[in-house]
Amino acid sequence: MPLSWFDRVLFSGVQRAAGPAPVRLAMGTPDHSVTTMPSEVPTVWIKDRAALRALARNPQINFGDLYSEGAIEVEGNLVDLIERLYKVPVSFSARIYSKWLSWLESNSPRGSRDNIHHHYDISNDFYKLWLDPQMVYTCAYFPEPEASLEEAQRAKMDHVCRKVWLRPGETVVEAGCGWGALALHMAGQYGVKVKAFNISSEQIAYARERAKRVGLASRVEFIQDDYRNISGRFDAFVSVGMLEHVGKKHYTEMAGVIGRTIGDWGRGLLHFIGRSRSQSMNPWIRRRIFPGAYPPALREVMEFLEPHQFSVLDVENLRQHYARTCECWLKAFEQQFEIVKAQLGSRFARMWRLYLAGSTAAFRVGSLQLFQVVFAGRECASQPWNRSYLYQPRGEGEEQECARAMS
Repeated sequence: MPLSWFDRVLFSGVQRAAGPAPVRLAMGTPDHSVTTMPSEVPTVWIKDRAALRALARNPQINFGDLYSEGAIEVEGNLVDLIERLYKVPVSFSARIYSKWLSWLESNSPRGSRDNIHHHYDISNDFYKLWLDPQMVYTCAYFPEPEASLEEAQRAKMDHVCRKVWLRPGETVVEAGCGWGALALHMAGQYGVKVKAFNISSEQIAYARERAKRVGLASRVEFIQDDYRNISGRFDAFVSVGMLEHVGKKHYTEMAGVIGRTIGDWGRGLLHFIGRSRSQSMNPWIRRRIFPGAYPPALREVMEFLEPHQFSVLDVENLRQHYARTCECWLKAFEQQFEIVKAQLGSRFARMWRLYLAGSTAAFRVGSLQLFQVVFAGRECASQPWNRSYLYQPRGEGEEQECARAMS
């Protein structure tokens, strides 16, 4: 495709914006291309002048929309390309856009409902296409590298239950329960009673139906309500994959909920996507996929736990496990891509492909982390002496005690 002098200037600007990332840029067809790098690296094909000009205006924001619309094509491995692009510094305009989104996408009770509806109420059938059979949409835990996603999600749920050393007959509150897998696992495998809160209508309806189907409706209560309205006292507080949706401005509210539910005697676990340092979520992901999302730095979480004098007992980073989880999701999504495209449209299918590929790359390179933080009230008297309980198989006595608690 012949380029005007102005377009050539724009093309050079896009090339400079790519900085040190080894990426090949091209316009037109392979026979009429303008290239900047050898062909063995991933190639970004820019469809036309309109796409070039949009990319030049703000590559870090517009790349995602252009790819979703088919105005950009990627030749080569998409995850590999995004890993390379993570070497490019965030532009000033992208930082300003992120600040604007922080103001626009409020995590007030009403804003949270809108944000969660945008992502989680697409349809249960959509998520069934590429999640594991239990519909767990958070980082899995792979005890062995060759474990399947289904095995790793069960292992993650056991890992969480062991970390807060659940005992039969105890009570647990879960903030943000997804489709209910963890709440049902805690009740069915560890003999506890659970109150699980969520504001996604699709997820709550699915979780309630599943609880009835597996005979646990009397032990797990799924409540469609905002986490800020949690009340009562519990032995343990658990939140898996929800803190990212709280927003930095609302951390004191989250801390207040934890403080009043477990007091000085209970214990808790926060499982969340985070950062190595304070930094906004990718603006395209936040605008198109996860409105209102903010992955906190570990320091920011410690700061809101500190006023309640919780003892932090364990911090684990499962970043590599989340990279593997996203790889599994992306593979399954690609296998169902044509079905997603037929049901929800090409733009949606390409947008979600890019999101899953970008998430895989982010966890691989360390742009995102996955933290699990275990804490307890200062008068909690049942803390394990060492960490061996996390990895020892459950004994026959524990299973019998769980069965007695459920009878």
